[in-house]
Amino acid sequence: MMLSPDQPDSDLPWGQSDAESVLNDIKIGCVSDEPMEGEGKSRSLAPQALSREEKRRRRRATAKYRSAHATRERIRVEAFNVAFAELRKLLPTLPPDKKLSKIEILRLAICYISYLNHVLDV
Repeated sequence: MMLSPDQPDSDLPWGQSDAESVLNDIKIGCVSDEPMEGEGKSRSLAPQALSREEKRRRRRATAKYRSAHATRERIRVEAFNVAFAELRKLLPTLPPDKKLSKIEILRLAICYISYLNHVLDV
């Protein structure tokens, strides 16, 4: 049976009063303040009963939030890698184009700074 917007409700297999009572039952069941059997009070769907942590978890569970977070993380990691590349350009190595890991870059920078301090002290 196809439904169209101009089709009257009387043609539907259920009556309007039945649909309204079903909707009311659904609304009452979903927004009930009393916890269901086996559920704690924090599991209630009433908005005012949600804890701060539960609200935070629900907000973080949305696709929009996850996408925005992934974008921010990509930008952060990219900036981090650019900073390591700039530091790497300042450090002398043989051969100069040798690929170094991030920890190797940091250790080499520490040694180079120590060497420059030693040169200035002498």
